[in-house]
Amino acid sequence: MWGGRFGSGPAAIMQEINASIGTDKRMWREDLDGSRAHADMLAAQGIIEPADRDAILDGLDRIEREWAEGGLVEDLALEDIHMHAEARLKELVGTPAGRLHTARSRNDQVATDFRLWTRRACDEAGAGLAALQQALLDRAEEHAGSIMPGFTHLQSAQPVTLGHHLMAYVEMLRRDRSRVADCRRRLNECPLGSAALAGTGFPVDREMTARALGFDAPTRNSLDAVSDRDFALEFAQAALTAGLHLSRLAEEIVIWASQPYRFVDLPDSFSTGSSIMPQKRNPDAAELVRAQPGTYLGAVTLLATMMKGLPLAYAKDLQQDKEPVFKVFDTLQLALAAMTGMVRELGFRTERMRKVAAAGHSTATDLADWLVREASVPFREAHHITGRAVALADEKDCTLSDLPLDELKAIDGRIDAGVFDVLSVDKSVASRSSFGGTAPDQVRARIAEAREELKAESGGQCPGDIA
Repeated sequence: MWGGRFGSGPAAIMQEINASIGTDKRMWREDLDGSRAHADMLAAQGIIEPADRDAILDGLDRIEREWAEGGLVEDLALEDIHMHAEARLKELVGTPAGRLHTARSRNDQVATDFRLWTRRACDEAGAGLAALQQALLDRAEEHAGSIMPGFTHLQSAQPVTLGHHLMAYVEMLRRDRSRVADCRRRLNECPLGSAALAGTGFPVDREMTARALGFDAPTRNSLDAVSDRDFALEFAQAALTAGLHLSRLAEEIVIWASQPYRFVDLPDSFSTGSSIMPQKRNPDAAELVRAQPGTYLGAVTLLATMMKGLPLAYAKDLQQDKEPVFKVFDTLQLALAAMTGMVRELGFRTERMRKVAAAGHSTATDLADWLVREASVPFREAHHITGRAVALADEKDCTLSDLPLDELKAIDGRIDAGVFDVLSVDKSVASRSSFGGTAPDQVRARIAEAREELKAESGGQCPGDIA
């Protein structure tokens, strides 16, 4: 590979630190696809003979069959996936193999391969996010009217529906999918033809190779094309945000499954036991997902540090770009699959949720709102009156709705029997009918909208079919 420039080979330790085949072999399909597109273009432009192109394409097909069936044998002396493919092609077809690298460099080759791989990763991550959204939608629809406590500061705040709570995660995942889609859209330009850094003097047709590989267009600056890794960083950042959302849901499952809460029964398929305590059912899958944002953040930090201050154009630093992105993708896909399975199989203890929702004076705001609405009391005054009612209920160890009317009237004479229409958790939930509120009709309307959006963005397929 080094030609006549060096009189001897690299030291063994240099060979080991320099080689990337252990990581970038994962892009072997993308590398072969890029070589096919390049060979076709070279022949179409008269840069190589059609017979050489045909021999190259036949050899690449044979390599694909070999590696698909038996994998490739790593050789550190060949450094990377590009040289492994080229060396094997030479063994299979001889001289024509040496013409394939005309008008390209490993710099634009790896940039193309990595973009192709990351584009597919975006598609698969988007499908995984959509499948989890679908699972959440199904459970939200099932529990559109099931009442549970809504919390702030993990303190009982106002009653909500379980469907409404689950739909909050649907919204988070919708934004996650849009970030992944944005990343895909921005990366979908083809570096092939940029060569080492300055372009090439051969009459290449970069539009042809871009179209053949499914890119929207060729990149517009060869220096930027070979040294840009924005797309890798952006994918890791999108995964980090999605991972934070998954971690929040995982944490809630852990809390809900604990004995003080008892809001859910964990499925056997996503739980583990204890080696010493036979009663235990541990939410290990949720706990592992909860911990994973560290993986995504580590990748973001590594990539950002690698790119910081890196002069144009290509530098060997960029060889460190793929391993963290591969790790991010693998971790995210596993987390999405685990969370989708858990959401589908969780047993929700709705009677327990309803009982807790009725405790803690969660309808106190409804009393204050009633005073504003029915008695024209300024809200700050109504807040004070309600606080006195809560204190009385605490003193009597009962709920607000259990307080006798005469005792409420003793707090403020403007309170009448109509107040009991809003003090139950059912009435409280039903009253929150503003757009995006927790009222069951609002929840069902948002579910219907989300289903239509998912269907449209998935080409009419159920997201679960494409994950």
